Amino acid sequence: MPKPPVLAIDLDGTLIETAPDLMGTLNVILDREGLAPVSLQQVRGMVGQGAKIMLQRGFAAHGETLEGERLETLFEAFLEHYAEHIAVESHPFPGVVAALEGFRAEGWKLAVCTNKLEALTRRLLDELDLTRLFDAIGGPDTFGVRKPDPQHLIKTIDAAGGEATNAIMVGDSAADINAAKNASVPVVAVDFGYTDIPVSELGPDRIISHFDELAGAVSELRAAMTAG
Repeated sequence: MPKPPVLAIDLDGTLIETAPDLMGTLNVILDREGLAPVSLQQVRGMVGQGAKIMLQRGFAAHGETLEGERLETLFEAFLEHYAEHIAVESHPFPGVVAALEGFRAEGWKLAVCTNKLEALTRRLLDELDLTRLFDAIGGPDTFGVRKPDPQHLIKTIDAAGGEATNAIMVGDSAADINAAKNASVPVVAVDFGYTDIPVSELGPDRIISHFDELAGAVSELRAAMTAG
């Protein structure tokens, strides 16, 4: 029997508005180090490559380099605080739940492909009652690779019970779009997420501004895949 189609979706800035809680934790760490807080707008351009890189970007915004033992110590402090404050203000973007339930009803397998650690991802999805919607969750520690490495996406799709030749990626940043391109998987970009480069400049196959538009975009891509 053919494997079912898979929709692999990024977490931060695509499925869930997490920036307020990420900002809260980042600012706690910055304050401990005697640095001024960063704004929500700044944080939205720092997310996408995992917490460690976000920390480095937070310090770089103050002209400081964060590396070595200091980075590892503050990374652990970040994870500890964030885990306890992971869903204070975080919430799904409008239309997410209805869209995903629609795909499941049509027989799609759903997967989260994120550069957030798997345990934190599961904790957040549990807090928001979203874990039930997904067949697989792939973090950078799940398979030992991270987007834009195509193997992160390919292995997540496999874990969901599908294959890359019958899958579509949804994301908000260069990491997502490049992972999909590198894996030869069509990609839909949301234009409301976390990126310092407009997604229109990154060459996704489709761009949407609301999850209500996802089904239509996916249908177009599926038609193109079939025709091709």
